[in-house]
Amino acid sequence: MISKEKLNHEERQFFSLVREATVTNPFSGRRDELDQLLSEKPHSDNRDITIKNVISEIKRRINILDNSGRGNINCFDGTDKSLAEALFSFDFFYTYRKAFDQLIVDQINTGDKTFRLPFANEAREFQIKRGFSEDAIKLLIEESYQFRRSFYFIDRMLVGKSKTMQKLRFDIWNNIFTHNFQLYRDYLRNRMEDFSTLILGETGTGKGAVASAIGRSGYIPYDIKKNRFTESFTSSFVSINISQFPESLIESELFGHKKGAFTGAIENYDGVFSRCMPHGSILLDEIGEISPHLQIKLLQILQERIFYPVGSRKKERFSGRVIAATNRSLNELRNKGIFRDDFYYRLSSDVIMVPSLRQRICEDTGELDHLIQFIIKRMVGRDSPELVQMVRQVIDKQLGLDYPWHGNVRELEQCARRVLLKQEYMGDQKIYGYDLMSQLFSGIDNGNIPANKLLSGYCRLLHDRYATIEEVARRTKLDRRTVNKYIKEWESGDEED
Repeated sequence: MISKEKLNHEERQFFSLVREATVTNPFSGRRDELDQLLSEKPHSDNRDITIKNVISEIKRRINILDNSGRGNINCFDGTDKSLAEALFSFDFFYTYRKAFDQLIVDQINTGDKTFRLPFANEAREFQIKRGFSEDAIKLLIEESYQFRRSFYFIDRMLVGKSKTMQKLRFDIWNNIFTHNFQLYRDYLRNRMEDFSTLILGETGTGKGAVASAIGRSGYIPYDIKKNRFTESFTSSFVSINISQFPESLIESELFGHKKGAFTGAIENYDGVFSRCMPHGSILLDEIGEISPHLQIKLLQILQERIFYPVGSRKKERFSGRVIAATNRSLNELRNKGIFRDDFYYRLSSDVIMVPSLRQRICEDTGELDHLIQFIIKRMVGRDSPELVQMVRQVIDKQLGLDYPWHGNVRELEQCARRVLLKQEYMGDQKIYGYDLMSQLFSGIDNGNIPANKLLSGYCRLLHDRYATIEEVARRTKLDRRTVNKYIKEWESGDEED
């Protein structure tokens, strides 16, 4: 029996850190700590520099293994073999990281048609040299591509440095790979369809971007003989906004129908559940608008994975993942009996809260600059500091930092467009309560508004703007109970005349 090589104590310590890094959420503080340790260089706040140093150190370590005749996983056994596999896998991932990123861009531009991996043969030889089997190489390519897709869509589409945005990116990664990547790899890699996700947040916060990041980052099998992935991530995510369809049509849009099923059904039609790829995901947007009748049918899909097109007795199978989103209070809908409890529980394997823009700016005033920069770059196709400065100056001058942004990021996008067109943005007049303001000004101007009514109207105006009783109380120097009383008086019309 040929004796196996051994790693020394220092190598085992370093390689153990590498192995931990390969399974750690890249949006976590722990991953930042590991990268700093692996770089073996002075601390840097620049993540790109840190990663560059890590890659350089990994290459140096591999050269030592090669020069000592240990550059193959089969030189080792047991724990040492596992550590060597992690080291070579890490090296593979970062060697082809940019190639996978280009593959993502090419796939976005190409659409639903898959194409051969241009670097497949080179990548395969790269790992055969290290002793990896064909099955292990296939898995490594699948995981590397999924990692890069997940990071690409989370990092580029969900910008911001506030604590809630950092947590949001962390939570989305765990939604895709679970809290423990080894658990995901061993048990759930191609079985995530049973983990439905509920995305909650105000209108315009970016719930669709969250859903898209999850839906485009799922597992896709790689055909190693054909050197291509079996499907495109551009077709693996399907979205439908339930509020856009009348009750009479939404069932057909969801489940499809057979020819002659109803008046106007002149041919067979595939609904979103039929069109979804085997490893794909469906976003049911505005799920709070769906009727209890359809909730029962959707519950059947979630529990039994089957559905029936309208007018058909032949059951069809759905093997994708369901993501649902709403800006409505599901607790309120459940209390009213509009949203079924059993449907809610089956939807909420994971619940992701998307923070409001108000909260993000409150945590980090620089959040506004990051978002404006992101929005402007997407509009004009490149970084434009002068346009970012123009938008920010208009916001500071005409709205101020206390503006509530009830339309959230979507309103900020329209604000940027308005500034580019007219170099002004006076805010959402409905949110700001300009009708109410004119009533108060008219009463003051005419001298016929009672003080009590003026105060209750002012409290209501502030509440429309800042959204919380606490903030109104702070600004008026009144206690919360008094503020609440005045707001209710205005709403009920019971002010003293």
